[in-house]
Order: sequence, then C-alpha cells, then structure tokens
Amino acid sequence: MKILLPPSEGKAPASAGAPLDLPELSAPDLNPQRKKVLATLQRVSEREDALDRLGVGASLAADVERNVSLDTVACAPALLTYSGVLYEAMGAPELVAQATGSEDLARRLRNVHVFSALFGQVNGLDPIPAYRLAMKTDLGTLGKLSAWWKPILAQSFTVDPAEVILDCRSSDYRAAWPGPHEQVVTLGAVKVSGTKRNVVSHWAKYYRGELVGRLLWDDRGLPSSVDELLSRAEESYEVEFTPHAKNKPAALTIVLRD
Repeated sequence: MKILLPPSEGKAPASAGAPLDLPELSAPDLNPQRKKVLATLQRVSEREDALDRLGVGASLAADVERNVSLDTVACAPALLTYSGVLYEAMGAPELVAQATGSEDLARRLRNVHVFSALFGQVNGLDPIPAYRLAMKTDLGTLGKLSAWWKPILAQSFTVDPAEVILDCRSSDYRAAWPGPHEQVVTLGAVKVSGTKRNVVSHWAKYYRGELVGRLLWDDRGLPSSVDELLSRAEESYEVEFTPHAKNKPAALTIVLRD
C-alpha cells in the first residue's frame, strides 16, 4: 500500500541538520528536475515582485527569503517539515521518533509519499528544507507546476498493479499524478445533520490525518487490499465506500454525525 499526502502550506524550518543533499532523497531519477525547479524558485524568490509571483502575502516574506538559501539551510524528515492539521492528527513527530528504532515502522513511513511542487514527491523520511511553493504556481519558464510535473511523475512514480493507493491529496496535487483509477482510493469526510449532508474541508484534513496515523501505528502493517482498508477504517469510523468508475477513483468517506 502507498499513502499519498498533500504538503502543508506552512512548513517548520529545521533548527539543526545537514543541508539539502538531493542524492539522499528517494526517487533519484527526479533529481535533474528537482534541480531545475530549485534554481528557478531561487531566481524568482530574489525578484522584487517575488511575493506576487509566488502568490503569497507580505506576512510570508521571510518564507520567500528563505527560498533563496534552500540549498544551504538545515533539513529534517519530510513528516517533520510539513505541519498543519493533517500532520498533527497523524502524530507525525511521534511516528518519526519511533521509526528510528523500528525498521518495520520506518518501512511504512517510506510508503508515505508527499507530493511537492519543489521535489515532485518525497517519502516521509526524506530530509528536505522548509520551502514556500505551491503546485498551482506558475514559475514562468516552467509554467504551472502541476502541469509541468505531470508527465515527469507519470514516468517516475510507478506502482505495482496489486497495490492499493490511499489518496489524501487536494485537487492540485492529484492533477500532477492522478494514478490508475482502479487502484486509487480517495479519502474524504462529510458532516450529516438530519437529512443534510455537507462536505467538510478543515475537519476532513484532521480525519484524513487521524486515519493515516492509525494505519501507520498498526502492528498488522498497512492494508494490502481495498477490502482490508475498508475494514480497518470501519474499526474507528462510520464510513461509506464508492467503487471506482471509468473516469473516477474509488472514494472512502468518513461520515460525521451530530
């Protein structure tokens, strides 16, 4: 099984650690493209109109300034660099800490893949710096990054035909690698109040993270089939499952009731 996560908008700069070393990252075939995006991002981040080009406000000026030095600042495992509701709910710091003494858990974390506008995709233990760049950003010569990465990731990120792929990403990151619909299961949440059903966004991130954390901590290992994934989810939540269609992946939905 592979678990696909979105990056968080906010990222936690490492207080200590070695600088970025692309050969240390998984998927080394992506390194020429990673270098290209990194160099372009550094040039854009030095411009007077960098905030506008990157689509961020003045409050994030320090993040954009840090982009210029991404090849020299300290790095930390991806699951510690990305922050926010989803990563807090999955207990990312505790998982990374425990993985140092458990190869089984470390193997599970390497099956967690965060899709990134800068790196294409990294696994949960890959050491990366805190950066500011979104997949929807147009970097000028590279264009919109979701479109730029799509053919590259189609060649690089391959999955075994028998693998289950739990997809917790947002639409911009799904666009960069949609995956085979017959293997992908998207994860969402709805709030039910009487006869009304509403898709939830903020809390969907929380429940995605919580379920992912439960799967990663489980000594039974990650599910090896859609049926097993559904059974594991049903142990903790009320869920609905919609099988994949010709042009859509399957959907696992956590149902929240008043």
